[in-house]
Amino acid sequence: MRLLSAFKRRWLWLAASAVVVWLAVLGADRLWPLPLHEVTPARVVVAQDGTPLWRFADAEGIWRYPVTIEEVSPRYLDALIQYEDRWFWDHPGVNPLSILRAAWQDLSSGRVISGGSTLTMQVARLLDPHPRTFGGKFRQLWRAFQLEWHLSKRDILTLYLNRAPFGGTLQGVGAASWAYLGKPPTQLSYADAALLAVLPQAPSRLRPDRWPERAQAARNKVLARMQTQQVWPAQVVKEASEEPVWLFPRQMPQLAPLFSRKVLSMSKAEKITTTLDAGLQRQLEEIALNWKSRLPPRSSLAMIVVDNSTMQVRGWVGSADIGDDSRFGHIDMVSAIRSPGSVLKPFVYGMAMDEGLIHPASLLQDVPRRVGDYRPGNFDSGFHGPVSMSEALVRSLNLPAVQVLEAYGPKQFAARLRNAGLPLILPAGAEPNLSLILGGAGARLADITAAYSAFARHGKAGRLRLLADDPLVERPLLSPGAAWIIRRILAGEDQPMADDSLPQVVPLAWKTGTSYGYRDAWAIGLNARYSIGIWTGRPDGTPVAGQFGFASAVPLLNQVSNLLLSRASAGKNGLPTDPRPASVSGGTICWPGGQSLAEDDANCRRRLATWLLDNSQPPTLLLPGQEGIRGIRFPIWLDAQGKRVAADCPDAKQTTLDVWPLPLEPWLPASERRAARLPAPSTVCPPQISQDAPPLVLSGVREGSVIQRAPGESQATLALQTSGGEGRRWWFLNGEPQENAGKNLTLTLQNAAEYQLVVMDEGGQIATVNFTFQ
Repeated sequence: MRLLSAFKRRWLWLAASAVVVWLAVLGADRLWPLPLHEVTPARVVVAQDGTPLWRFADAEGIWRYPVTIEEVSPRYLDALIQYEDRWFWDHPGVNPLSILRAAWQDLSSGRVISGGSTLTMQVARLLDPHPRTFGGKFRQLWRAFQLEWHLSKRDILTLYLNRAPFGGTLQGVGAASWAYLGKPPTQLSYADAALLAVLPQAPSRLRPDRWPERAQAARNKVLARMQTQQVWPAQVVKEASEEPVWLFPRQMPQLAPLFSRKVLSMSKAEKITTTLDAGLQRQLEEIALNWKSRLPPRSSLAMIVVDNSTMQVRGWVGSADIGDDSRFGHIDMVSAIRSPGSVLKPFVYGMAMDEGLIHPASLLQDVPRRVGDYRPGNFDSGFHGPVSMSEALVRSLNLPAVQVLEAYGPKQFAARLRNAGLPLILPAGAEPNLSLILGGAGARLADITAAYSAFARHGKAGRLRLLADDPLVERPLLSPGAAWIIRRILAGEDQPMADDSLPQVVPLAWKTGTSYGYRDAWAIGLNARYSIGIWTGRPDGTPVAGQFGFASAVPLLNQVSNLLLSRASAGKNGLPTDPRPASVSGGTICWPGGQSLAEDDANCRRRLATWLLDNSQPPTLLLPGQEGIRGIRFPIWLDAQGKRVAADCPDAKQTTLDVWPLPLEPWLPASERRAARLPAPSTVCPPQISQDAPPLVLSGVREGSVIQRAPGESQATLALQTSGGEGRRWWFLNGEPQENAGKNLTLTLQNAAEYQLVVMDEGGQIATVNFTFQ
């Protein structure tokens, strides 16, 4: 009984000891957990194909390129495991035979000679560095057991792949493969795999860019072992051994820095995979550097390229040169808020077509106007009288765009754009107004380019996709027909033609913009596959005299478009087509009414061929106050002889005469003006005299006059008078308002040039004259 009792006590003591040890192990694991998570981990931004774009080092300056086991060549895995730890998949984190061998060598020599480290132990040392002492070795063993306890073998190997040192600030086989070899780790050759497998043993001493002979000798040692262990065939090893190790200096990722900074806050991953095309991005940055010398001082540029089919951003250049502080190169102008100038005009015309207000050949009025305190003018100065919508869009005329926006509604316009992803930034407390269409609100190049994609995506604007896993989000902006018509107008194909003659691959469609004071120059383009946004100017907002969209941004747009088309046409699927939607058809309309009329109808004063949306032919859009006799539909009563009579005269027959709006008369031939078009009044039963104001007449200079200086004089004085009309006057010289609101004006001319003088009265009547000063 005593013997049995002692036996039980011994087993109870052993069990208690085991429990205590187990609790101690659990406590130690809680007190000293594995340091798997870094506070500021190294991160890298990569292109869609995995090419590193820009790296963000950790607190110690280390940069990595995270990989999984599947993202590394099997050749490298073979070389690594066979050379470093043949029993990796079988041992519990420590190889007892290797430990005994290393201990015997260390004890017999009195110093640490061999570590006997497994891959798990090497990972333990990488996670928790320790001195090369016996105490340090014990700590390494503890960490190795922790790793095997908490992680799978695949997880441990993945940690090694991403934490192994490769010289300098490089860690991980992914970063080493890109930095030393310029290729992804999936494409390693046998020689590459052997070289990278041995580098972590002595990364500083074996760096192939500094010590190629040492690196080659170490690599060949690995190759020889792979042959000895019959892992790789002898012929493969022989060929790999003959490859010299001679590398250029390490290649650090240096693409898309401003874009990379932007997406860094959009993801918490250590490797952020974007939608950028690395090859295209490199070419765009080269173009930007080449253009830098052509830009005025302190000026920069920005470019963005978007694939219309997927809304993936393929290129993003935020500045001409990130290292040029004189050009504010650190500011990302793709995301900056700037005045968009005229680039919003295509949207208002498309929306107005969908609303049934206009069609491409609608008669619009490019004439001086005053809306409250707002007096818009044209960029090229002067006014052009009657213009079609398509002509106004192509020539980027301001007054017609203001006319259409006024009819459509600024608030509705801004709301539609905001809903489609293009918010217009207004000053605090301000509401949308007519100045929106001429750049009176801020916008971002990225948002504008995304909205322009609607013209190539059947009217749906997509949200930009910056990251590879971003979903495609799209919202309707225009009808497919309106988007197609606007795009064709911008591409120079505003005249209708048969489908078999209509180019299915749309040429480059583009629109320019210039902000007030020459601060921003824009060009937004759509080629067969891509939307392209270009901006040039000074990031600090100061003016650049003579900088405007057509001269400053369009040449760069053409160069980028040609580059893209050469890449796209070389692809497997060629260039996408854009067939005519069923809602779009060809038609013919008449001015001034804006609708189709019979061939012999006298009210058809000018016939225009045009595209029509849903075969809609809205009548000519009038300006506010152009109703009744100031409008187009002029009711008259005629007698049997065709004379104009009063409505209550015997046998009076009512008819309607289409006349041009009064403000357009200065730009019309004499035969088209209202006085010439109206039939002569009857002397027997004359019509009632209109109570409207008499016509506005400008005198003092004749149309086409040439004015010369008097001998010995450097300037000339021109006295001008008006008669008729009503109310105050507003004078414009080459589109510039003059400081005079009276019936008379005295001009002092100094510069020889061609001039256009326009005077407008309070009732909207206009008189104009063109002359030359020599």
